[in-house]
Amino acid sequence: MKHNIKDVARHAGVSIATVSRALNAPHLVRPGTREAIQQAIAELEFQPNLLGRQLRTDKTGLIGVMLPTLSNPVFAECLQGMEERAAASGYRLMVMTTSYQAEREQRALETLLHQRVDGLVLTVAHAERNPMLDRLAAAGTPHVLVYNHCESRPCVAVDNCRAARDGVQLLLARGHRRIRMLTGSLAASDRAAQRHQGYCQALEAAGLEAPPAIEIDFNSETLPDEVAALLARPDTRPDALFCGNDRLAMLVMRSLARRGLRVPRDIAILGFDGLAVGELLSPPLASVSQPNFDIGALAVSTLDAWLQGFPADSARILPHGLRHGGSIASP
Repeated sequence: MKHNIKDVARHAGVSIATVSRALNAPHLVRPGTREAIQQAIAELEFQPNLLGRQLRTDKTGLIGVMLPTLSNPVFAECLQGMEERAAASGYRLMVMTTSYQAEREQRALETLLHQRVDGLVLTVAHAERNPMLDRLAAAGTPHVLVYNHCESRPCVAVDNCRAARDGVQLLLARGHRRIRMLTGSLAASDRAAQRHQGYCQALEAAGLEAPPAIEIDFNSETLPDEVAALLARPDTRPDALFCGNDRLAMLVMRSLARRGLRVPRDIAILGFDGLAVGELLSPPLASVSQPNFDIGALAVSTLDAWLQGFPADSARILPHGLRHGGSIASP
Protein backbone atom coordinates (compact mmCIF):
# COMPACT_ATOMS: atom_id res chain seq x y z
CA MET A 1 0.00 0.00 0.00
CA LYS A 2 1.36 3.40 -1.03
CA HIS A 3 1.04 5.97 1.76
CA ASN A 4 0.50 9.70 1.33
CA ILE A 5 1.27 12.79 3.39
CA LYS A 6 -2.09 12.54 5.17
CA ASP A 7 -1.14 9.08 6.45
CA VAL A 8 2.18 10.45 7.70
CA ALA A 9 0.42 13.31 9.51
CA ARG A 10 -2.05 10.92 11.15
CA HIS A 11 0.72 8.50 12.14
CA ALA A 12 2.83 11.29 13.68
CA GLY A 13 -0.16 13.02 15.30
CA VAL A 14 0.39 16.37 13.54
CA SER A 15 -1.24 18.39 10.75
CA ILE A 16 -0.52 17.92 7.04
CA ALA A 17 0.99 21.41 6.92
CA THR A 18 3.40 20.52 9.73
CA VAL A 19 4.62 17.49 7.76
CA SER A 20 5.05 19.71 4.70
CA ARG A 21 7.03 22.23 6.75
CA ALA A 22 9.25 19.46 8.16
CA LEU A 23 10.05 18.37 4.60
CA ASN A 24 10.60 21.83 3.13
CA ALA A 25 11.65 24.07 6.03
CA PRO A 26 12.77 21.73 8.84
CA HIS A 27 14.41 24.58 10.76
CA LEU A 28 10.89 25.90 11.50
CA VAL A 29 9.78 22.64 13.18
CA ARG A 30 10.56 21.70 16.80
CA PRO A 31 13.13 18.89 17.06
CA GLY A 32 10.73 16.51 18.83
CA THR A 33 8.03 17.04 16.22
CA ARG A 34 10.55 16.67 13.42
CA GLU A 35 11.77 13.36 14.85
CA ALA A 36 8.22 12.04 15.14
CA ILE A 37 7.56 12.92 11.51
CA GLN A 38 10.81 11.35 10.32
CA GLN A 39 9.94 8.18 12.24
CA ALA A 40 6.48 8.10 10.64
CA ILE A 41 8.01 8.59 7.19
CA ALA A 42 10.41 5.72 7.79
CA GLU A 43 7.77 3.35 9.17
CA LEU A 44 5.35 4.07 6.34
CA GLU A 45 8.10 4.16 3.68
CA PHE A 46 6.67 7.44 2.43
CA GLN A 47 8.32 8.94 -0.67
CA PRO A 48 7.76 12.72 -0.93
CA ASN A 49 7.12 14.23 -4.35
CA LEU A 50 9.73 16.88 -5.15
CA LEU A 51 7.69 18.53 -7.94
CA GLY A 52 6.67 21.53 -5.88
CA ARG A 53 10.22 22.34 -4.87
CA GLN A 54 11.37 22.12 -8.50
CA LEU A 55 8.58 24.43 -9.65
CA ARG A 56 9.55 27.04 -7.09
CA THR A 57 13.26 27.15 -7.87
CA ASP A 58 12.70 30.43 -9.75
CA LYS A 59 10.05 32.89 -8.55
CA THR A 60 7.61 34.15 -11.17
CA GLY A 61 5.55 36.56 -9.07
CA LEU A 62 2.44 34.66 -10.23
CA ILE A 63 -0.31 33.36 -7.94
CA GLY A 64 -2.62 30.78 -9.46
CA VAL A 65 -6.29 31.13 -8.56
CA MET A 66 -8.86 28.36 -9.13
CA LEU A 67 -12.53 29.18 -8.51
CA PRO A 68 -15.76 27.40 -9.43
CA THR A 69 -17.17 30.32 -11.45
CA LEU A 70 -17.15 34.08 -11.84
CA SER A 71 -20.84 34.23 -12.80
CA ASN A 72 -21.66 34.06 -9.09
CA PRO A 73 -20.78 37.50 -7.65
CA VAL A 74 -19.57 35.91 -4.41
CA PHE A 75 -16.41 34.73 -6.18
CA ALA A 76 -16.01 38.05 -7.99
CA GLU A 77 -16.05 39.86 -4.62
CA CYS A 78 -13.49 37.40 -3.27
CA LEU A 79 -11.31 37.82 -6.36
CA GLN A 80 -11.35 41.58 -5.90
CA GLY A 81 -9.93 41.10 -2.40
CA MET A 82 -7.22 38.85 -3.83
CA GLU A 83 -6.38 41.34 -6.59
CA GLU A 84 -5.93 44.28 -4.24
CA ARG A 85 -3.80 42.36 -1.75
CA ALA A 86 -1.74 40.72 -4.49
CA ALA A 87 -1.02 44.05 -6.18
CA ALA A 88 0.07 45.56 -2.86
CA SER A 89 2.49 42.66 -2.38
CA GLY A 90 3.89 42.65 -5.91
CA TYR A 91 2.09 39.59 -7.26
CA ARG A 92 -0.02 39.00 -10.36
CA LEU A 93 -2.96 36.61 -10.52
CA MET A 94 -3.72 33.90 -13.07
CA VAL A 95 -7.35 32.80 -12.76
CA MET A 96 -9.09 29.61 -13.92
CA THR A 97 -12.63 28.37 -13.30
CA THR A 98 -13.97 24.83 -12.97
CA SER A 99 -17.79 25.14 -13.24
CA TYR A 100 -18.16 23.04 -10.08
CA GLN A 101 -16.75 20.02 -11.95
CA ALA A 102 -14.19 17.96 -10.05
CA GLU A 103 -12.60 16.63 -13.25
CA ARG A 104 -11.90 20.18 -14.42
CA GLU A 105 -10.10 20.93 -11.15
CA GLN A 106 -7.25 18.59 -12.08
CA ARG A 107 -6.84 20.13 -15.53
CA ALA A 108 -6.93 23.66 -14.13
CA LEU A 109 -4.33 22.79 -11.49
CA GLU A 110 -2.00 21.26 -14.09
CA THR A 111 -2.31 24.37 -16.25
CA LEU A 112 -1.48 26.67 -13.33
CA LEU A 113 1.51 24.59 -12.27
CA HIS A 114 2.82 24.54 -15.83
CA GLN A 115 2.78 28.34 -15.68
CA ARG A 116 5.22 28.01 -12.74
CA VAL A 117 3.05 29.91 -10.26
CA ASP A 118 4.66 30.62 -6.90
CA GLY A 119 1.57 29.47 -5.00
CA LEU A 120 -2.13 28.76 -5.30
CA VAL A 121 -5.45 30.01 -3.93
CA LEU A 122 -8.14 27.40 -4.52
CA THR A 123 -11.78 26.51 -4.04
CA VAL A 124 -12.33 22.78 -4.59
CA ALA A 125 -15.37 20.53 -4.66
CA HIS A 126 -14.34 18.59 -1.55
CA ALA A 127 -11.39 19.53 0.63
CA GLU A 128 -11.33 16.83 3.31
CA ARG A 129 -10.53 13.82 1.12
CA ASN A 130 -8.80 15.23 -1.92
CA PRO A 131 -5.81 13.48 -3.54
CA MET A 132 -4.98 16.62 -5.51
CA LEU A 133 -4.55 18.64 -2.30
CA ASP A 134 -2.60 15.77 -0.75
CA ARG A 135 -0.15 15.94 -3.64
CA LEU A 136 0.26 19.70 -3.25
CA ALA A 137 0.94 19.26 0.45
CA ALA A 138 3.40 16.41 -0.16
CA ALA A 139 5.27 18.52 -2.70
CA GLY A 140 5.39 21.49 -0.34
CA THR A 141 3.56 23.69 -2.87
CA PRO A 142 2.18 26.74 -1.03
CA HIS A 143 -1.61 26.77 -1.33
CA VAL A 144 -4.55 28.20 0.59
CA LEU A 145 -8.20 27.23 0.22
CA VAL A 146 -10.99 29.81 0.16
CA TYR A 147 -14.58 29.01 1.23
CA ASN A 148 -13.74 25.35 1.89
CA HIS A 149 -14.00 25.03 5.69
CA CYS A 150 -11.56 22.22 6.45
CA GLU A 151 -9.66 22.15 9.76
CA SER A 152 -6.97 19.84 8.38
CA ARG A 153 -5.99 22.14 5.48
CA PRO A 154 -4.77 25.75 5.24
CA CYS A 155 -7.95 27.67 4.45
CA VAL A 156 -9.80 30.95 4.88
CA ALA A 157 -13.57 30.53 5.27
CA VAL A 158 -16.57 30.96 7.51
CA ASP A 159 -17.99 28.08 9.54
CA ASN A 160 -20.56 27.05 6.93
CA CYS A 161 -22.47 24.71 9.23
CA ARG A 162 -22.78 27.17 12.07
CA ALA A 163 -23.61 30.07 9.74
CA ALA A 164 -26.43 28.12 8.09
CA ARG A 165 -27.72 27.03 11.50
CA ASP A 166 -27.84 30.65 12.64
CA GLY A 167 -29.71 31.61 9.49
CA VAL A 168 -32.38 28.95 9.90
CA GLN A 169 -32.71 29.85 13.57
CA LEU A 170 -33.52 33.39 12.42
CA LEU A 171 -36.39 31.99 10.34
CA LEU A 172 -37.57 29.95 13.30
CA ALA A 173 -37.46 33.03 15.53
CA ARG A 174 -39.74 34.78 13.03
CA GLY A 175 -42.28 32.00 13.54
CA HIS A 176 -41.63 29.93 10.42
CA ARG A 177 -42.00 26.18 10.83
CA ARG A 178 -42.43 24.84 7.30
CA ILE A 179 -38.89 25.58 6.13
CA ARG A 180 -37.15 23.97 3.16
CA MET A 181 -33.67 24.36 1.70
CA LEU A 182 -32.87 25.01 -1.96
CA THR A 183 -29.28 24.24 -2.90
CA GLY A 184 -26.97 23.21 -5.69
CA SER A 185 -25.88 19.60 -5.78
CA LEU A 186 -24.85 18.49 -2.29
CA ALA A 187 -22.47 15.96 -3.85
CA ALA A 188 -20.70 18.65 -5.87
CA SER A 189 -19.75 20.99 -3.02
CA ASP A 190 -18.61 20.47 0.56
CA ARG A 191 -19.82 24.01 1.32
CA ALA A 192 -23.34 23.07 0.23
CA ALA A 193 -23.19 19.89 2.32
CA GLN A 194 -21.99 21.78 5.41
CA ARG A 195 -24.77 24.37 5.03
CA HIS A 196 -27.30 21.59 4.65
CA GLN A 197 -25.98 20.07 7.87
CA GLY A 198 -26.55 23.39 9.66
CA TYR A 199 -30.07 23.59 8.23
CA CYS A 200 -30.87 20.11 9.58
CA GLN A 201 -29.33 20.85 12.98
CA ALA A 202 -31.42 24.01 13.45
CA LEU A 203 -34.69 22.27 12.62
CA GLU A 204 -33.91 19.21 14.73
CA ALA A 205 -33.01 21.42 17.71
CA ALA A 206 -36.45 23.01 17.34
CA GLY A 207 -38.11 19.59 17.39
CA LEU A 208 -38.89 19.67 13.67
CA GLU A 209 -38.12 17.14 10.98
CA ALA A 210 -35.92 18.54 8.22
CA PRO A 211 -37.53 18.03 4.80
CA PRO A 212 -35.18 16.87 2.02
CA ALA A 213 -33.21 19.62 0.33
CA ILE A 214 -34.33 20.71 -3.13
CA GLU A 215 -31.23 20.31 -5.33
CA ILE A 216 -30.68 22.04 -8.67
CA ASP A 217 -27.69 22.63 -10.96
CA PHE A 218 -25.30 25.25 -9.51
CA ASN A 219 -24.90 26.72 -13.02
CA SER A 220 -28.62 26.99 -13.77
CA GLU A 221 -29.73 30.36 -15.14
CA THR A 222 -33.40 29.69 -14.37
CA LEU A 223 -35.36 27.83 -11.72
CA PRO A 224 -36.48 24.45 -13.11
CA ASP A 225 -40.21 24.39 -13.93
CA GLU A 226 -40.94 21.54 -11.53
CA VAL A 227 -39.26 23.38 -8.65
CA ALA A 228 -41.02 26.64 -9.49
CA ALA A 229 -44.35 24.79 -9.58
CA LEU A 230 -43.68 23.14 -6.22
CA LEU A 231 -42.94 26.51 -4.62
CA ALA A 232 -45.94 28.17 -6.27
CA ARG A 233 -48.63 25.67 -5.23
CA PRO A 234 -50.24 26.47 -1.85
CA ASP A 235 -50.36 22.78 -0.87
CA THR A 236 -46.61 22.19 -1.42
CA ARG A 237 -45.20 25.65 -0.78
CA PRO A 238 -43.15 26.07 2.44
CA ASP A 239 -43.64 29.27 4.40
CA ALA A 240 -39.89 29.94 4.25
CA LEU A 241 -37.10 28.90 1.89
CA PHE A 242 -33.42 28.85 2.89
CA CYS A 243 -31.25 29.11 -0.22
CA GLY A 244 -27.69 27.76 -0.21
CA ASN A 245 -26.41 30.95 -1.83
CA ASP A 246 -27.70 34.39 -2.79
CA ARG A 247 -27.66 33.66 -6.52
CA LEU A 248 -30.14 30.81 -6.02
CA ALA A 249 -32.27 33.08 -3.83
CA MET A 250 -32.40 35.66 -6.64
CA LEU A 251 -33.46 32.99 -9.14
CA VAL A 252 -36.29 31.99 -6.81
CA MET A 253 -37.48 35.57 -6.26
CA ARG A 254 -37.56 36.24 -10.01
CA SER A 255 -39.40 32.98 -10.75
CA LEU A 256 -42.01 33.53 -8.02
CA ALA A 257 -42.63 37.11 -9.18
CA ARG A 258 -43.34 35.84 -12.70
CA ARG A 259 -45.96 33.51 -11.22
CA GLY A 260 -47.64 36.34 -9.34
CA LEU A 261 -46.36 35.44 -5.87
CA ARG A 262 -45.03 38.03 -3.47
CA VAL A 263 -42.06 37.80 -1.13
CA PRO A 264 -42.37 37.65 1.86
CA ARG A 265 -46.20 37.64 1.89
CA ASP A 266 -46.49 34.25 0.17
CA ILE A 267 -43.06 32.83 1.06
CA ALA A 268 -40.04 34.15 2.98
CA ILE A 269 -36.64 33.90 1.30
CA LEU A 270 -33.25 33.73 3.07
CA GLY A 271 -30.02 33.61 1.10
CA PHE A 272 -26.40 32.89 1.99
CA ASP A 273 -23.44 35.12 1.00
CA GLY A 274 -24.51 38.66 1.84
CA LEU A 275 -23.94 39.99 -1.67
CA ALA A 276 -24.30 43.76 -1.91
CA VAL A 277 -26.54 43.43 -4.97
CA GLY A 278 -29.10 41.63 -2.79
CA GLU A 279 -29.84 44.89 -1.02
CA LEU A 280 -30.91 46.44 -4.33
CA LEU A 281 -33.73 43.93 -4.82
CA SER A 282 -37.34 44.61 -3.93
CA PRO A 283 -37.73 43.53 -1.23
CA PRO A 284 -34.07 43.54 -0.13
CA LEU A 285 -32.75 40.02 0.25
CA ALA A 286 -32.18 38.74 3.80
CA SER A 287 -28.98 36.73 3.89
CA VAL A 288 -26.37 34.97 5.97
CA SER A 289 -23.40 37.19 5.15
CA GLN A 290 -19.75 36.29 4.80
CA PRO A 291 -16.84 38.72 4.28
CA ASN A 292 -16.06 37.77 0.68
CA PHE A 293 -13.54 40.56 0.02
CA ASP A 294 -11.72 39.81 3.29
CA ILE A 295 -11.64 36.08 2.56
CA GLY A 296 -9.78 36.74 -0.70
CA ALA A 297 -7.45 39.33 0.79
CA LEU A 298 -6.52 37.19 3.80
CA ALA A 299 -5.93 34.15 1.59
CA VAL A 300 -3.33 36.06 -0.44
CA SER A 301 -1.73 37.43 2.74
CA THR A 302 -1.53 33.91 4.16
CA LEU A 303 0.00 32.62 0.93
CA ASP A 304 2.51 35.49 0.85
CA ALA A 305 3.59 34.65 4.41
CA TRP A 306 4.07 31.03 3.35
CA LEU A 307 6.22 32.15 0.42
CA GLN A 308 8.30 34.16 2.92
CA GLY A 309 8.98 30.99 4.94
CA PHE A 310 6.02 30.82 7.34
CA PRO A 311 3.73 28.04 6.06
CA ALA A 312 0.08 28.09 7.11
CA ASP A 313 -0.83 25.18 9.35
CA SER A 314 -4.39 25.92 10.40
CA ALA A 315 -7.79 27.10 9.23
CA ARG A 316 -8.59 30.81 9.45
CA ILE A 317 -12.31 31.05 10.26
CA LEU A 318 -13.81 34.50 9.80
CA PRO A 319 -17.06 35.68 11.43
CA HIS A 320 -20.35 35.53 9.56
CA GLY A 321 -23.34 37.80 10.04
CA LEU A 322 -27.09 37.97 9.46
CA ARG A 323 -28.59 40.61 7.18
CA HIS A 324 -32.21 41.22 8.13
CA GLY A 325 -33.65 42.10 4.73
CA GLY A 326 -37.27 42.54 3.74
CA SER A 327 -37.52 39.10 2.13
CA ILE A 328 -38.27 37.47 5.49
CA ALA A 329 -41.20 38.22 7.76
CA SER A 330 -43.45 36.48 10.25
CA PRO A 331 -45.85 34.08 8.50
